[in-house]
Amino acid sequence: MFKTFTNGFVNAFDRYMPDPLILVLFITLIVFLAGIVFQGQAPVAMLGYWQDGFWNLLSFAMQMTLILVAGFSVARTPVFMGLVDRIAGVAKTPGRAILTVSFTTLVLCWINWGMGLVAGAILARELARRVEGVDYRLLVASAYAGFISFHAGLSGSATLLIATPGHFLEDQIGLIPTSETIFSALNLSICAAILIVLPLTCRLLMWGIDKPVTVNSDNLKEDVVKDSPSEALRPAERLERSKTLAWVSAALGFASVVVYAVNGGGLNLNIIIFVLIFLGLALHASARSFLAAIDEAARGVSGVLIQFPFYAGIMGMMSASGLGAELAQAFANISTPGTLPFVSFLSAGILNIFIPSGGGQWAVQGPILVEAAQSLNADLADVVIAFVWGDAWTNLIQPFWALPVLAIAGLKARDIMGFCVIMMGTTGVAISAILLLF
Repeated sequence: MFKTFTNGFVNAFDRYMPDPLILVLFITLIVFLAGIVFQGQAPVAMLGYWQDGFWNLLSFAMQMTLILVAGFSVARTPVFMGLVDRIAGVAKTPGRAILTVSFTTLVLCWINWGMGLVAGAILARELARRVEGVDYRLLVASAYAGFISFHAGLSGSATLLIATPGHFLEDQIGLIPTSETIFSALNLSICAAILIVLPLTCRLLMWGIDKPVTVNSDNLKEDVVKDSPSEALRPAERLERSKTLAWVSAALGFASVVVYAVNGGGLNLNIIIFVLIFLGLALHASARSFLAAIDEAARGVSGVLIQFPFYAGIMGMMSASGLGAELAQAFANISTPGTLPFVSFLSAGILNIFIPSGGGQWAVQGPILVEAAQSLNADLADVVIAFVWGDAWTNLIQPFWALPVLAIAGLKARDIMGFCVIMMGTTGVAISAILLLF
């Protein structure tokens, strides 16, 4: 029965799920029409909201492109391959490979989502080359599902924002320290539960696969990007292959990171990208080898570049038309002090489909949740934790965040979404149970 259930989900998504670009076009049309029908907005106004929002994620799209190619460049070095070989020495069976990828990505995404998202995808890709018989689709799905821990971790948008002086809700709620959110008993309990439930779900899904879809290691390309030796090099070629130039440049980059840290700089997406770029340059030991890895990675970023503006346009329509606030308010109106965290979790999960950005979603939903918590005398920190888990939860079926992972893995969204839906179900039950019982 379990095998029939799993195969049914996986085969259905493989057959009927369109390309993520088609999905984002459908969501755009749905939100456009909903703004007209339910909010009374004029079509011209909705078009304006869409166009204004279309450009709001250009900076973020560039960040995602850079973290993808920079992370990939690090993965194409002898040092990283040696690390993967040691991990593969432990994860010698398909089951261990699945558990290793899931657990590693959960932990890394909790520390920093950008690092975890890329590292998990790269680890899955490389383990697929080394572990015979592992289903590549499930391996990549397990890596992507680990992203569920990101918003409850050290780089979560909402939790860090409300702990920062000058945030837009400070007049209403003051500052809420991370000791009451990220490091609260509620959040750590959910983290512990997910750390058990998700890897086990990934492992159990192996039993539901009739015929594992494996990959030929040759199709994932060579292990390491290297300079080919040449006896007669022109001056320009010597510069391109110069270890001294690469290492001096990398040393300057690392020195600037030290200065940044000494001056109190925090861990954010930009500094992660910065470190990855200079780490890649140092480990490749030449500009030529580094650029070869970047060129290989850049072939897979088309989905990120074209789809992020469409999601930005959707977010613009949801926010400016009032649709996002209306949806959040509807859920808040049916809550009690005891159920508000659970309802906040569900509403955040639904709204995340249309506003797949934690910070952007908090800007829309945050004021409504604050008002609801204050009027019901509910624990605001618990409501925030419920929100961040809801926001992360439905990312498991939101192709927006899967784009970098799929680009690295060389798969389509339909290849992993059947597995991700089941993972979303088991993790949703675990999170809901803790929110209702805590």
